[in-house]
Amino acid sequence: MTKTFHSYSEVTASIGQEVAVTDWIDITQAQIDLFAQATGDHQWIHTDPARAAAGPFGTTIAHGFLTLSLMPRFMEAAFEVEGTKMGVNYGLNRVRFPAPVPSGSRLRARLTLAAAEAVAPDGLQMTWDVTVEREGSDKPVCVAEALVRSYGARA
Repeated sequence: MTKTFHSYSEVTASIGQEVAVTDWIDITQAQIDLFAQATGDHQWIHTDPARAAAGPFGTTIAHGFLTLSLMPRFMEAAFEVEGTKMGVNYGLNRVRFPAPVPSGSRLRARLTLAAAEAVAPDGLQMTWDVTVEREGSDKPVCVAEALVRSYGARA
């Protein structure tokens, strides 16, 4: 369920809180193969199911950067700031991939608002602690501190 903030002041009131847990999404071999095509990263652990079956994970695994590239999808599913005219991914402060994502996995994200500060002329920069979980695993598959900017909403 998407959390709707009606103003920037509602956003800042949520600092330190877990704001959302997204629905699960499937990670398929077709997605992994398309990501390999788009990035040129065709390492066998991602794209060769026969060879990967004999590898350390028993199957192919998603690229760490594929998992990271899902961040906008998770953000869009998690929250919106009403009245925003434009939102931008501003960057990342920290990213780690503590566990693999085997093909066929289901992932979701937990988002906690770590900080929020005004940016001129009419924006808000939000720092989100994002933990991407794999169904059935005790260890997260990605942890990141993501910076997102929103422009044009009510203060």
